[in-house]
Amino acid sequence: MEKTNMESIKSLDIERDRLQSFVNNGQKVQPTFSAEEMTRRLAAIRTHMAAIQIDAALFTSYHNICYYSDFLYCYFGRRYGLLVDHNQSTSISAGIDGGQPWRRTFGGNVTYTDWQKDNYFHAVRQLVNGVKRLGIEFDHINIDTLNLLKSEFPGIEFIDIAYPAQRLRMIKSPEEIDHITKMTRIADIGGAACVEAAKVGVPEHEVALHSTATMVREIAKTWPHGELLDTWTWFQSGINTDGAHNPVTSRKIERGDILSLNCFPMVAGYYVALERTLFAETATDENLHLWEFNCKVHDRGKQLLVPGNSCAQVARELNEMYAAEGLLQYRSFGYGHSFGVLCHYYGREGALELREDCETVLEPGMVVSMEPMITIPEGMAGAGGYREHDILVITEEGNRNITGFPYGPEHLIVR
Repeated sequence: MEKTNMESIKSLDIERDRLQSFVNNGQKVQPTFSAEEMTRRLAAIRTHMAAIQIDAALFTSYHNICYYSDFLYCYFGRRYGLLVDHNQSTSISAGIDGGQPWRRTFGGNVTYTDWQKDNYFHAVRQLVNGVKRLGIEFDHINIDTLNLLKSEFPGIEFIDIAYPAQRLRMIKSPEEIDHITKMTRIADIGGAACVEAAKVGVPEHEVALHSTATMVREIAKTWPHGELLDTWTWFQSGINTDGAHNPVTSRKIERGDILSLNCFPMVAGYYVALERTLFAETATDENLHLWEFNCKVHDRGKQLLVPGNSCAQVARELNEMYAAEGLLQYRSFGYGHSFGVLCHYYGREGALELREDCETVLEPGMVVSMEPMITIPEGMAGAGGYREHDILVITEEGNRNITGFPYGPEHLIVR
């Protein structure tokens, strides 16, 4: 009986490297921030590490890896990290990304392969020799990863570093404020594109596509060496305005619709926003009353964003305004939040949100939005979601509004 080809093939045990090097695969890219700025950030976190006797920190979140290395990873089910000790910082990336993480990282890079289970932890092991106390992000590490870390590194004590890192990110440097200011200009451009495209009969998604494309093209001009990643627009109409984060649909704009534009340029992991209420061609008297009052709350809120006021104080005073008008029950969420390395799918500086349960005191260098929103349920006069959104830099003297796009009935009844 003749042997088949399959029977004649011998099984092969192929040894695969657990790590691979993409160092010098191309050249380091032009960074988002100066070497002095990145060094400042690392020095600040190392000062905290020294104070609590941490030998190294393993950052795993999008926001902290990006903040401390200028590298924004693409998760897709693989683990990433940034190991910062008192002498060096090294990103840990998956082989699927090739040399892009090394080219982007301020510091070194270790790349692990898929060829053997838990190669990620093998990569970490190369960087933690002698480490006894390791900082990790308790608010990002899941139970599975924590158990694997404990199993792989039984001699290491794990210390939470998430909140101290967040607190450091909340005070923006001059370079960061300049970066955010440039991005806010682009958000204003996206808003103008929304108004340009928002006509009766046009679907939400067409308005959003026009705005997003306009912003991406402007980002490419402003940061010609940057990555073009994640910029988006939510444009909502009618019933779809009831939630701030409702997705774009193919619903067509109808005459008299309440509209919401939400423009979000993303540059190097940094997020800014422009959000405005609009109406399609006409608005009822009740629409105008609700809209104008929400603008009044918005104006007062911006006046309150000054050093020394706490987030809770701001929220409580604005609550009183809504309550006096009988609208407090229709308030949708907090009055604003911090800006920096964050996005709709990662990051959040929760300690700097304008809510009743947040006692953080405003300080110069913080960048905060004012964005009051009320949602009037369907079936009631004036139904829909009303929201205005500006971004303000807290200064020694008070604040500086870096959003320039107009708002209110005088400007945004679109025809």
